[in-house]
Amino acid sequence: MAQKILMPALSPTMTEGTLAKWLKKEGDAISAGDVIAEIETDKATMEFEAVDEGILARVLIPAGTQGVAVNEPIALLLEEGDDHAALDALMTASSPKVEAKVTAPAAASSLVPVFRSASASGGATRVFASPLARRLAKDAGLDLSVLKGSGPRGRIVRHDIQEALASGVTARMASASSASSAPVAPKVSSPPQLQPMPWQPYKAEPNTGVRKTIARRLSEAKQTVPHFYLTVDVELDALMALRKQLNSVPDAGHKLSVNDFVIKACALALKKVPAANAMWTDEAILRFDEIDISVAVATDGGLITPVIRNADRKGLATISTEMKALAKKARDGKLRPEEFQGGGFSISNLGMYGIKSFSAIINPPQSCILAVGAGEERVVVRDGAVAVRTMMTVTLSVDHRSVDGAVGAQFLAALKPLLEDPVQLML
Repeated sequence: MAQKILMPALSPTMTEGTLAKWLKKEGDAISAGDVIAEIETDKATMEFEAVDEGILARVLIPAGTQGVAVNEPIALLLEEGDDHAALDALMTASSPKVEAKVTAPAAASSLVPVFRSASASGGATRVFASPLARRLAKDAGLDLSVLKGSGPRGRIVRHDIQEALASGVTARMASASSASSAPVAPKVSSPPQLQPMPWQPYKAEPNTGVRKTIARRLSEAKQTVPHFYLTVDVELDALMALRKQLNSVPDAGHKLSVNDFVIKACALALKKVPAANAMWTDEAILRFDEIDISVAVATDGGLITPVIRNADRKGLATISTEMKALAKKARDGKLRPEEFQGGGFSISNLGMYGIKSFSAIINPPQSCILAVGAGEERVVVRDGAVAVRTMMTVTLSVDHRSVDGAVGAQFLAALKPLLEDPVQLML
């Protein structure tokens, strides 16, 4: 029996993705468990495995297509003994719009006004559109109710918005729609898209799904989360000496970084001050039972935060090994959802770039993120005398809704001695 292969939801927050690459072509035999495609989610590029066996008879969504909604058909599968007539029957019976979308671009005539009838209660009928299409329409100030969708069951998709903008038909449709409808409250228009000056040469680098997610989430965080910042200086001489000693052990099989010590110290500080390991919701402040540390990793596609689970229960060598493996998977775009979702506290370290200090943006729904600067020699006063010490500045960004200033201060007060007397990290 012919069946549709649908765009999978590869993470709990995924509503759409990019079909990055087909690893099977039309006519190939597929077995359950075969990797048939690579899907770029809002966090990483992940492999998509087949759940049934058969022949990949027709590819509906070509490689490189962005904004493919979850559960949208992306291909058709024929089982043994089926003929190709079953494909046409499947598409005609269920979602004829899919075939039109794949075989030819939508024509301008598909953008004629579609005035939906009022519901029994007098309200407007619901308009079905993908999340990406709604966002694009909102940014462009378009009225979705006057568009005809080319997606499954008439759903409005990204392609329809782009065609409307390119053809210029939408403006005329919006005027016609407003003339025949009841007055509504005026819309607040979105700010215009910024453009370079005509004399500024540039190269356009398309935004990846990861980059778009970063932009959206950090914008929301800065606009909606009441940040405050706490900063302390940490003396690193003892830590650097211990690190050198541990890394010089023959056949140790690891090379500890300063960040490994920071991860472990943060985990133990959270154990001492559990109120900082929290998440804000409108109904309650959630206190996490486990101590899971998210660590920011820079990749070509943007920033991602793999998670060290139960970091308080792991030794420095284990943390170091896990962190190196997760960082490599992050840069290769191979992280699984459980490897980058669900952390309770974040660390962002720019010390390797020589940054002395900075303030990081909180990664919702977490309440805290620690920004770690470079270790450097500074002149300090110790016991009334001037001395040179290796110092490091750390800044804690805190969500004031869920973590009070006193709690943030208590966390740093617990963290500082752990880093300055690092033998405690090995007990």
